[in-house]
Amino acid sequence: MPIQLGHVGHFSLAVRNPKKSARWWIGTMGLRKDFEFTDGVVVGNDVVAIALFKGVPRKDVMEHMSFHLSSMAALRAALAILRRKKVKMEDPGDEIGPEGPGSKNMGIWLRDPDGYRWELAVLAKPAKKPKRAKRKAK
Repeated sequence: MPIQLGHVGHFSLAVRNPKKSARWWIGTMGLRKDFEFTDGVVVGNDVVAIALFKGVPRKDVMEHMSFHLSSMAALRAALAILRRKKVKMEDPGDEIGPEGPGSKNMGIWLRDPDGYRWELAVLAKPAKKPKRAKRKAK
């Protein structure tokens, strides 16, 4: 039987200043401060926790991470918030676009103060199966 991974419990990031980074995640992305530890802070919400520890940011270690949003309206609202907060966005002026060539999933990409790359995305709805005509009983 193969291993069946569940939801992400938490992940850790090396950041220059954990308290400053925590303030960005709380103020920009709406996370809450869960707790502090020696040289670090954990921020999160009901589905993910991020342990921010003092260190040298290594943005080359993780190309990016994607967080799924519930709808295009939520994605557009997130973009408006990020613009108001002057967050460094990729593709300025045309931020919402396909995750990749030919993808029906839509997303935006941004950088946090330590240079890590993040994606906020909406998954495309699966194509509806055509309804089959009901047969009449004989």
